[in-house]
Amino acid sequence: MVALLLFPMLLQLLSPTCAQTQKSITLGSTLAPQGPASSWLSPFGDFAFGFRPVEGNTSFYLIAIWFNKISDKTVVWYAKNTDQDPSIVEVPSDSFLQLTNDGALSLKDRSGQEGWNPQVTGVAYASMRNTGNFVLLGADSTTKWQTFDTPSDTILPTQVVPCNKTRNKSLRVRLDIDDYSSGRFLLDVQTDGNLALYLVAVPSGSKYQQYWSTDTTGNGSELVFSETGKINISSGAGIGSMADYFHRATLDPDGVFRQYVYPKKANAGILGGETWTAVSMQPQNICHAIVSDVGSGVYEFNSYCTFDIGTRNQIASCQCPPWYKFFDEQKKYKGCKQDFQPHSCDLDEATALAQFELRPIYGVDWPLSDYEKYEPIGQDDCGRLCVIECFCAMAVHNQSTSTCWKKKLPLSNGNMADYVQRTVLLKVPSSNSSQFMISTSSNKWKRNRKHWVLGSSLILGTSILVNFALISIFLFGTYCRITTKKNIPLSQASSKSQLPLKTFTYKELEKATAGFHEILGAGASGVVYKGQLEDELKTNIAVKTIDKLQPETRPVSTFL
Repeated sequence: MVALLLFPMLLQLLSPTCAQTQKSITLGSTLAPQGPASSWLSPFGDFAFGFRPVEGNTSFYLIAIWFNKISDKTVVWYAKNTDQDPSIVEVPSDSFLQLTNDGALSLKDRSGQEGWNPQVTGVAYASMRNTGNFVLLGADSTTKWQTFDTPSDTILPTQVVPCNKTRNKSLRVRLDIDDYSSGRFLLDVQTDGNLALYLVAVPSGSKYQQYWSTDTTGNGSELVFSETGKINISSGAGIGSMADYFHRATLDPDGVFRQYVYPKKANAGILGGETWTAVSMQPQNICHAIVSDVGSGVYEFNSYCTFDIGTRNQIASCQCPPWYKFFDEQKKYKGCKQDFQPHSCDLDEATALAQFELRPIYGVDWPLSDYEKYEPIGQDDCGRLCVIECFCAMAVHNQSTSTCWKKKLPLSNGNMADYVQRTVLLKVPSSNSSQFMISTSSNKWKRNRKHWVLGSSLILGTSILVNFALISIFLFGTYCRITTKKNIPLSQASSKSQLPLKTFTYKELEKATAGFHEILGAGASGVVYKGQLEDELKTNIAVKTIDKLQPETRPVSTFL
């Protein structure tokens, strides 16, 4: 393997480099996001400069440089607005980039509105170099602007990031592998000669705390990646020629500065495999490197960092503690939230003890977020003091010192820590409590109470109208029955007068209503159906069912 000696000699003066083969890009040349003219290639074809689709949104593009000969087209540079405004330049598909006839590189949309310009004039031609550096040059071939001077999150062999006399030069990590927005970590080539990694605030970029440095104050001058593909590395036996690999050094989204190699040919050297392999990194374990008094730590609040040294590139990952869940499953770096109804400060002590309990979790620690400390105290009393207080989200007890710490949300600087000797107790809903579901339902009802009131009003109004209609039908039916009695023989009237006293079976009513087919109306207690008896007069009836009972046993009323 290659051992990266980061970094007693990392900050040094640039050694002379070989002249690079170059291909001129003339004035008037234009690129468009779609079509064959979407990028300018280096002479060997290893690198491309131009439009690169944004992952997950192919309607927008980056102005970028990428490795052109490998399958994943790894981006090594992307345009930002300015040093003061490091937001990425994300452009719509109708844009075009032109090296104008008056010597400027300009990105515009179809309406002519300019979206980006490196703010240089007098350019005679441009060149995409084999080193991965895109350069704008004057008529005398002097460099007027180059991407190597404005790095994003990656440096390449022969690239130098100089220490500016008035301000630091830096690499700023992206938020995620497919999100090029400025992230939470910064690599600074400082004016004092030191190279340092910082945790920073998003989106402002203000520095929180240094978590790694070269300790070269007063001795450094430049960050250099030598043209042989080394950042002061000693050649490991068996890796093969460094020329067999592509190289890059990237400040990754997890805050680790890694050097990667990628074989130019399949199975080149002992590394083999068509993939990027990290050959060195700093810091060695990011989860333990960052403990910040401000900010959330490696990942956002209420999460914890895990670091698997057995994986190929030893990438850190974000995890949620039990009974918590990610704010966004697709962007886990955003942290976690409780997956239960929080402890209300309106609860009395007895109710809190009934509704919540503490569960131990192992191998995880949140070293900060303490707001109360007790000693000497036993673990049971420590836990009880957390359960009854609404502010407490976690209790930590050290049995050897009889010390108790209470922690409140948000939890910060969480990490997987095998060395943890203290008992970490997480406050969660009690396993025999239904308060979580009750509270959740209650809150949901409160949020929707306006809709509930409106719906209830509509139902009540409808019920009144239906009942009014049923009474009208009943009165009308009674009137018709009396009128009919006056106009039919006595025998028929006598038969009809006995009808209300007759008991009907469910099957008879089902047949009379054609299977309860035609609805006359509906009330609060049931539905009214139209029917007709198979008697001499073909008497029309109204049958009301009561919904609260099963159809086979429900009482039935008839209105004749």
